[in-house]
Order: sequence, then C-alpha cells, then structure tokens
Amino acid sequence: MKSISVFCGANKGFDPAYATAAVEIGQTFAKQKIQIVYGAGNVGLMGILADAALAAGGEVLGVIPDFLQKKEVCHKGLTELILTKTMHERKQIMAERSDGFLILPGGFGTLDEFFEILTWRQLRLHEKPIGVLDVGGYYQHLLAHVRQMFEKGFLREANLHLFVVAENLPELLEKMAQPVNISEEKWL
Repeated sequence: MKSISVFCGANKGFDPAYATAAVEIGQTFAKQKIQIVYGAGNVGLMGILADAALAAGGEVLGVIPDFLQKKEVCHKGLTELILTKTMHERKQIMAERSDGFLILPGGFGTLDEFFEILTWRQLRLHEKPIGVLDVGGYYQHLLAHVRQMFEKGFLREANLHLFVVAENLPELLEKMAQPVNISEEKWL
C-alpha cells in the first residue's frame, strides 16, 4: 500500500494513548513511504497525525470541504490539499486516492467514514483493506454491536471479515496486507 486513508477524531479524546497512536502512525507511515490521506484538519487526532508524519518527512494529502476550510480548521502545511464542495465528495476523493483505510478513535464523523467505506466494500465498490486500530479497547462496544447485527440476522457471517481489528499498529498493518477471499454471493 502506497497510500492509506486515516479516519480519526477532530478531538484528542481523554486518553493520551489516542494521541500516541496517531503519532506512531504518522512516523511509521513516513518511514515506510506510505502517504497519509486524511480530512485535512489541524485539530485533535487529525492534526497530531499530520504533524507527526510531516515532521518525519512523510507525505500528507488533506481533503476538506470548503466550508470547513473557511472555519480555519484546515492544516496549512500539508504536502497536498484538495478542496471539495461537499462531505460526500471529500470521502469519494479520499477513497479514490487510497489503497486502504485505517480507523483510529473518533466521533460521529469517524464512524460515518468507517461505515460508508465498509458499506462500499460490502457492495463490492472497492476491495481495499479496512483496519480498525482498537486503541485501549475504544471500539469494543462497536465491535460487539457489529457481532449482534450478525447474530440478529442483519449481517451475513462473511460481512464480519470485511475489516480487520488489532490493538497495535504493526499487527494491524500485517492483517491489512492479507488478502480476503470471500465469494460475492456471501457478502450481501
């Protein structure tokens, strides 16, 4: 993977481990020459991620709707910046410019991005890997709910394999590099 979209919070969260994970991703991706594609924010985990990658000599592509850029939450020192008209256009460009997707802790926006890209994979609109970095067990309740969706008959078992989860970055990147081979009829 030469570029990975990172979906993460515009806030830092209360646990310092979230910021530590964002720094680790930025530094690791810079070292491995993986371009970060993200929402172009200069705040929260988004800003920490971008700053860490840039400080380590990495490439960072930010994609942000014009209305958010006008609110002055846009990072000004990115390798590349793309302005869009809508949030949907932002997500589309991020998906097109990425070879995979990594989810860090975040709020509604992060979940929106995660579930949209996950739904696109379920519908076979892409076959790129999706990884959830479960820092400090942040996503355990969400993962339990996804499991319940399967147990209550709203997901097929194959859907549970559309993304991977790990508690540390090296393990997550290793899992994301593994191919997933599930027949199309079992996905929907």
